[in-house]
Amino acid sequence: MWLKLFFLLLYFIVLFMLARIFEAVVWYETGMFATQLVDPVTLSYKKLKTILECRGLGYSGLAEKKDVSELVEKSGELTQGELYSAIKKEREQTEAGDASTTHFSGEMHFYELVEDTKDGIWLVQVIAQDREALLSQSNWRKMVQKVSQFGIRTGTFNCSNDYRSCIKRGWQRSTLIMSVPQTSASKGKVMLKEYNGRRIETEHIFRWMTSHAAHRIKTLRRSEQLVEEWRSDPAHPVKMFLFARLSQPPAFFSALSVKFTGRIEFIFVDVRHWDNRSILLEIDVTQSPAYILKTPEGIYRYGNSTGEFLSLAAMDTFLRSIQPEVNDLFVLSLVLINLLAWMDLFITQGATVKRFVVLIRTLGTYNSILLVSWLPVLALLQLPYLETLYGYSLKLLRYADTTTLASLVRADWTFYSSHPALFLSTYLAHGLLVDYFEKKRRCGIRSQEDSTTNLEWLASLWDWYTSYLLHPMASLQQVPSDHSDWEDDPLFLLERLAFPDLWLRPLVDMDYIKALPTWRFRAVGEESGRRLDEEMESSHSDTESREPMDSPPHSGSSRRHRRSLCNQDSDTQPSVCNDVEASRSCQPFCCRHGNRGSPSANGAAKDGCLCDWSVWPCGVLQCSECVVCLENFVSEELLMALPCGHAFHQHCIAVWLAAGRHCCPVCRWPSYKKKQQRAAQSPADNTLQA
Repeated sequence: MWLKLFFLLLYFIVLFMLARIFEAVVWYETGMFATQLVDPVTLSYKKLKTILECRGLGYSGLAEKKDVSELVEKSGELTQGELYSAIKKEREQTEAGDASTTHFSGEMHFYELVEDTKDGIWLVQVIAQDREALLSQSNWRKMVQKVSQFGIRTGTFNCSNDYRSCIKRGWQRSTLIMSVPQTSASKGKVMLKEYNGRRIETEHIFRWMTSHAAHRIKTLRRSEQLVEEWRSDPAHPVKMFLFARLSQPPAFFSALSVKFTGRIEFIFVDVRHWDNRSILLEIDVTQSPAYILKTPEGIYRYGNSTGEFLSLAAMDTFLRSIQPEVNDLFVLSLVLINLLAWMDLFITQGATVKRFVVLIRTLGTYNSILLVSWLPVLALLQLPYLETLYGYSLKLLRYADTTTLASLVRADWTFYSSHPALFLSTYLAHGLLVDYFEKKRRCGIRSQEDSTTNLEWLASLWDWYTSYLLHPMASLQQVPSDHSDWEDDPLFLLERLAFPDLWLRPLVDMDYIKALPTWRFRAVGEESGRRLDEEMESSHSDTESREPMDSPPHSGSSRRHRRSLCNQDSDTQPSVCNDVEASRSCQPFCCRHGNRGSPSANGAAKDGCLCDWSVWPCGVLQCSECVVCLENFVSEELLMALPCGHAFHQHCIAVWLAAGRHCCPVCRWPSYKKKQQRAAQSPADNTLQA
């Protein structure tokens, strides 16, 4: 997790530096920065119209270039960055063709999207039954492209689909309907306006729309009104002022007032007929036009920093960072979480299929955690006790977002969001570099799983899936901690009944093999073996002579006590019997399957040599033959024991277990399940105890 966070932070630093490199290259080639001002007089008539269309100002009736350039100056200063973005946006609209428009199917569809949503401006063309549309197909296409850049949605309502609704609303002829929220409160009342103009032209219709949208913005024409509105208002702590010599505010300013309804109050100050300039000097407004953001912390002049253009997209990004809503924070967290999850595609090493499977798992996990984490956050935000904390958080955010670094980050966000191909290519290049360095870092500790092919990894994934799907007990219970026997373990008995080894074999993790006890077989000569037997027999006879002859039950208890000496540490790896007494305690666990023809209790090896049982782990049955290969043990051979107590050649039992037969070849006890060794009482002991 921390590694992915580091790589993601490194990627953001790379994007920041790359944007500064682009600015340096542009300055070197053209000698201009994005914040450099442009004189509108030097621009062509076509470029001036492009700027006015992006700002949302009507220019019909202005035939001369001088008048158009003056209108541009009155609406705000023009920078190189705004000119570039306006020309690029016009080119993209021309290449994109028709913009999307909604076709309403009836009254309920119209009500849900237009009247009930209440968070935007709509322009709907109503086509009366058996009538032609008010705007032709080409003019409607131009109108849709013109208004869509200001966030105005468009639609078509054909009365042939719902004639009764048109009669109810009084739509007897083809017309244009505009819906605008009338109040400054969120989810306020929506008013429907019908176009009654005689001139059916795109420019006149757009001017009619902007005039109605400007009515919802508070307009100040006297200095007394400005003094009243400039005072602090707890109900509206954040206000956006526009001081300009215009009859109405630009369309992008009016469209933003609808987007930020209830969060920011938009005020237009018309200074065309003001004679008293002292009020403006008192509030530090020295030039016009001016876009002033007034907050409880102070005032901020919009347009003086990098990326602060007079357009809908630029000012929308600025205001969202100053006064975000919960949905903005959720979208930002969603983008960051998914960028973080996609880092797994490059950090994970191994087969390609493995990378994508891990990526899908990470995407699902991270997005699920994000959604679950946002639920209590939304619940806490509804509590009135946290309003103070929420206010302090917004205050800190406003302090941070009015810095130069924040303006650079917003400019980079606007730049990369308008060039998605560049953003994706840099993310891919960064991911490939991360993959390269990860391979170099893991080259010394590269595991076998990292070198598997796609088919091998898919096969292992399928085995894992079928194991957990068909054998939940065996796959989840790899190394159980219980020490019960066959008849005392009902879970194991149910498992054997439900999944017989003849047709279903449980898949178990092979790591338990590393924990099985291993040791080297040691054979002693005949002299040493005879001496060892004599010492053991003499010690055994001395012990029996000290025991009363008339207390057989105590003899059985002594045997059980000696047997418990080897089993006192059965929870861990069995210890080794290093002395004669421990060997004698382990002696009763004698295995006869290795020497079926020999009556010797200690299991003599071939060639006249005896076994040194002192090196055998406690709890392991003594034997001299491996039942897997049917060969006798030879001195210095590596042996391995299973939890049931049977011993085998280490390589023989490893091959047996690796083949999927996770049970003892002798008693069929599961090789991954520990077993408690218990001494079986003889019939004679039972009789005496009775």
